[in-house]
Amino acid sequence: MDALMITSLFLFLLFYGIFLKEAYRYSVEKERLLNHVHDTVGRRNAFELRKRETTSEKWIKKLLQHSDDYAQLGQRINFFSESHEVEDWLLKAGRPYDLSVERFQGTKILLTLIGFIIGTVLFVLGFPFSTYGLIVWPLAGYFLPIILLKRRAKERQNQLRYDLPEFLDTVSVTLQAGVSLDQSLRAVIQFFPGPLQEEFSRFNQELDLGVPREKAYQQLLRRNDNPEFQMLIKALIQGMRLGVPIAVTFKIQSENMRRIRKELIKEKAAKASPKVTLITTFVVAPTAIALIGGLMVLNILENTSMFSGMFGN
Repeated sequence: MDALMITSLFLFLLFYGIFLKEAYRYSVEKERLLNHVHDTVGRRNAFELRKRETTSEKWIKKLLQHSDDYAQLGQRINFFSESHEVEDWLLKAGRPYDLSVERFQGTKILLTLIGFIIGTVLFVLGFPFSTYGLIVWPLAGYFLPIILLKRRAKERQNQLRYDLPEFLDTVSVTLQAGVSLDQSLRAVIQFFPGPLQEEFSRFNQELDLGVPREKAYQQLLRRNDNPEFQMLIKALIQGMRLGVPIAVTFKIQSENMRRIRKELIKEKAAKASPKVTLITTFVVAPTAIALIGGLMVLNILENTSMFSGMFGN
């Protein structure tokens, strides 16, 4: 028995030592590969360009795979969602869940059928207003993907607007240090996760594949309709044609976008004041008056009952 225990302990230590050795080799090889990727593409975390999917995203993608069966029907029933409009929304939203136009059109029909099933079940179970649900649930299933996609595109373009001034300042400083535009973009985008990183990473990949620079700029314009971003890309195209220094272009655009951001903040503040006044007038003030009036009525009723009791005695 002692010999068996000693042999088992020896084998455990042997295999544990082999495990430690292989783990060390793996870390060394991984570090060497990361350094090679960094030297090649200018990004140490280039393998993270495609974010790790969450559990919810995996389930949504599995559900969306069933939309392919209804793609042809969805392309025929394209109310408020023409194929060219959907393609434009997908480009501006960054193609969430790897959606294509055909799959998106099928998703509308799939969710419409699910909505009809839900409405039917609620109607059979006798829920309140379930009769209206036979119409509301299918309509909600049809329009929900359209609303969510347009909202996603709008939020992505707003994020571009928010990150752009700091991005331009950083690139401008890098260019003034004598670094080329491509190297500067590769070095800077890793500090701006989000739409900016996605767009300029794709821009750099297109240049690496041999796409002409002006055409790559045009693709950036096509994928994004944010006014400030479009103004930047058009200035870069004009500067490339006229030979204007890129660093000067980035610096001027950064100052202009900061000025535009201040004007937008002032505009939002000006629009917020009437809304606050409206809420105060029609919500807060009536509520306060109702509370004060209610307390007065309760006090009057209490005093009346007290006097009635005194006179009754």
